[in-house]
Amino acid sequence: MGMEHFAEVTDDVQLWVEDVGRPDGSPLLLVMGANASGPTWPDDLVARLVTRHRVVRYDHRDTGRSTWAFDTRPYAVTDLADDAVAVLDALGIDRAHVVGMSMGGTLTQLLLLDHPDRLLSATVFATAALEGAVPDGGGPDGGGPDGGAPPPFSDIDPRLLDLWEHLSDPRDREAEIAWRVEHWRLLNGRSLPFDEDEFRRLEERLIEHAGRHDNPVAHARADQSGLARGSELARVTVPTLVVEAPEDPVNPPPAARRIADAIPSARLVTIPGMGHALGSPVIPPLAEAILTHTAQIDTAPVDEP
Repeated sequence: MGMEHFAEVTDDVQLWVEDVGRPDGSPLLLVMGANASGPTWPDDLVARLVTRHRVVRYDHRDTGRSTWAFDTRPYAVTDLADDAVAVLDALGIDRAHVVGMSMGGTLTQLLLLDHPDRLLSATVFATAALEGAVPDGGGPDGGGPDGGAPPPFSDIDPRLLDLWEHLSDPRDREAEIAWRVEHWRLLNGRSLPFDEDEFRRLEERLIEHAGRHDNPVAHARADQSGLARGSELARVTVPTLVVEAPEDPVNPPPAARRIADAIPSARLVTIPGMGHALGSPVIPPLAEAILTHTAQIDTAPVDEP
């Protein structure tokens, strides 16, 4: 769809990167969720975003065409946030709008804390606040037993937890596609219609892109330390949009509200019926929400020094 590159993260780690859209548009970096490659971002969504932006999507380590080497060179989830910066560096992009879904939303929060100078704005959805987040103004939100955010996985649909027990089971190509489609069916939520053929085509494209159908579930095995930084979100000043997916079976309400409350300047919008999947029905309202948010920053008057 666009120009393909390989970003050198380290001497032995390369990330596949696609760069598409308006060269004169402000850069927009798409950060996908765990164990998901860049083309999981639907082409239709990218096509809407490129009307105004230079859009970059990439494969995390151990996905797609990027380096697969977790078993010999394990890493932490926080390293994946540094990878996002490495992608910007490889393309010579100083600052970008960053959009993160699921684990990509976690990584975007880390970027807000550690690399705010590289972000024009942030958009997160289908994700949860970093551990330890408290609402703007201080004080716990009552979500967990200690008054803070609930423990991981406490709100997840138990059908998903059952399916995840078989995440790394060996399967042939057809069985793997069937498993992934059923996974998307549950992630889609109960409200909007689920188009099985749409997600089957998606997974066939993703397998073709990667050249393999196995799933190393590397991100589920990656070191989770360094993520208990939610209390630091109170100092974020980068314009942030939080999109609530009310039918998300992984991070159901009030997960989005917790993020919006933790970041003083954040704005919250809801896409009715949205779950933890990017099916056709949610793409137009999601694109509109992102573009409305980025336009406010791109058209804002520049302060004179």
